[in-house]
Amino acid sequence: MTPKEFFEFAKEHGAEMVDLKFTDLLGTWQHCSYPVDTWSEGTFEDGVGFDGSSIRGWKAINQSDMLAIPDAATAKLDPFFARPTVSVIANIVDPITREEYARDPRSIARKGIDYLKQTGIADTCFVGPEPEFFIFDEVRYDQAQNHGFYEIDSVEGAWNTSRIEEPNLGYKPSYKGGYFPVSPTDSYHDLRGEMVYAMRDLGIVVEAHHHEVGTGGQCEIDMEFCDLLKMADQFMWFKYIIRNVAKNHGKTVTFMPKPVFDDNGSGMHTHMSLWKDGQSLMAGDGYAGLSETALHAIGGLLKHGRAVLAFAAPTTNSYKRLVPGFEAPVTLAMSQRNRSAAVRIPMYSSNPKAKRLEFRCPDPTANGYIMYTAMMMALIDGIQNKIDPGDPLDRDIYGMTPEELAETNTTPASLEEALNALEADSEFLTKGDVFTEDLIETWISYKRENEIDEFRLRPHPHEFALYYDS
Repeated sequence: MTPKEFFEFAKEHGAEMVDLKFTDLLGTWQHCSYPVDTWSEGTFEDGVGFDGSSIRGWKAINQSDMLAIPDAATAKLDPFFARPTVSVIANIVDPITREEYARDPRSIARKGIDYLKQTGIADTCFVGPEPEFFIFDEVRYDQAQNHGFYEIDSVEGAWNTSRIEEPNLGYKPSYKGGYFPVSPTDSYHDLRGEMVYAMRDLGIVVEAHHHEVGTGGQCEIDMEFCDLLKMADQFMWFKYIIRNVAKNHGKTVTFMPKPVFDDNGSGMHTHMSLWKDGQSLMAGDGYAGLSETALHAIGGLLKHGRAVLAFAAPTTNSYKRLVPGFEAPVTLAMSQRNRSAAVRIPMYSSNPKAKRLEFRCPDPTANGYIMYTAMMMALIDGIQNKIDPGDPLDRDIYGMTPEELAETNTTPASLEEALNALEADSEFLTKGDVFTEDLIETWISYKRENEIDEFRLRPHPHEFALYYDS
């Protein structure tokens, strides 16, 4: 869509307002609305100003002025405004230099795609994520000097089999028993369907939706793969649609990786493949039907996996999911069928075009623009340096002895470990100036100061159970 077509689109749908959206450093959409008649085709070149110092991880107060340049090609009719409103995603630039802002996540993805093309390795990186989430009926939480607590509830929670529900019919997914049950145990099929229809109305191709393993309303909706930037944009719409549809039904959604104790957490298994001139580079006669290029790409992802996880599993809560026993991958190895390995090669299809890798460690709290690009940069580095992925690990990792596990490369045990890994291993990200040193340092310092340190300072409710009467 061109700027001219943008205004034709708005007129066709009777939209008198435009909603400008952009993504902050951590992956949350920000927005501001304008009457359509205050914009012109020149707005798509000149942009609109805003205060960058109020955005997490961005400008200081003395350098706060920034410009948001709307991308007309991203225009969609927003389904959650009372009156017709066109939403458009913006790129962020410096108002003086007119250069793209290095801490704008969408800019990182755009630079990453340009760099991929410059290497000559490929011209397209396809991404297909499988985000999981929980639908709850209620959530309460607070943190103060004299208390700290959370409480969640779901009509599907296994803990509610004895609750007075007038009547309680007992159809609750059991712990680790939520995978693929039909109704009435799966009570959210219509709600998920409404989410899917909203996505389809916006042009997002959905492959499937279903209940997931966890009790308490864990679900998954899978989007068909598409190029990296488009998928990163779609992932923002994905979260926006799911949360708003749920809210319209009096429900609340969380993408936290581990909101329910002692049950499966929510991941975002991410499928990725590299293509050139319309042909996949992934299929060959190597292990699991992979090409030498694909195996080297996997080698790069495994080598840099601990650093990539600083972006792909970016919260302290992420590492409560990445533990043995809950179907979360904790071993940085590849396998063609083993779902406990970090990189799996799906074997569902013999079509060479379907050949891809699946990175199973990420979770949906990640900023898609940054995470997908970091993964791609690891693949590129693996190909450029012909990194050997090592022997496949096709056995049950959870059945291995401590001595055997000690010889494997594992995921970080905490966000702090992941950030330390990123600090020690970031050169592959800065090639082509895709990630700047400033961006990496800002990410690390923000996470340490605002998440790790703040978490470390606070007593945990379980510590009272352990130590109060010591």
